[in-house]
Amino acid sequence: MNVVLYQPEIPPNTGNVARLCAATGATLHLIGPLGFRLDDRELKRAGMDYWQHVTWKYWKSWDEFCAALTAGNLYLVETGGTRTYTEPHYRPEDYLVFGRETAGLPPELIVAYHDNIITIPMYNPSARSINLANSVAIVLYEAMRQIKGF
Repeated sequence: MNVVLYQPEIPPNTGNVARLCAATGATLHLIGPLGFRLDDRELKRAGMDYWQHVTWKYWKSWDEFCAALTAGNLYLVETGGTRTYTEPHYRPEDYLVFGRETAGLPPELIVAYHDNIITIPMYNPSARSINLANSVAIVLYEAMRQIKGF
């Protein structure tokens, strides 16, 4: 399983996602530009001592990332989608793509991958969205549940 953070902005979120990837064995893909340096103290602190257990890759752009893809489906997680994150049948080679904390995914990606947009239901209409790391945990663990069968 692969987790993709598109232009993440907040180091502790990325560190927490790295920790989730370490716990699940998922590969973390960071697509730049990032809102922080990769040696950022907060990034390391949030990921604690898990960075050594994470397989991760940095891509300068979405195009560079896409050029390297060989297999798997891309599932873009975005508020306002019509399919819930529980609907796809995930495979180990799939990619879960999450957008920036402040802006989500850019409109051009949403248009290009409209058939692969999934969402986490919001039961309180006044809530705009869920924290990035929490969103990754929800969707990643559903994918792992399907793949691992528990």
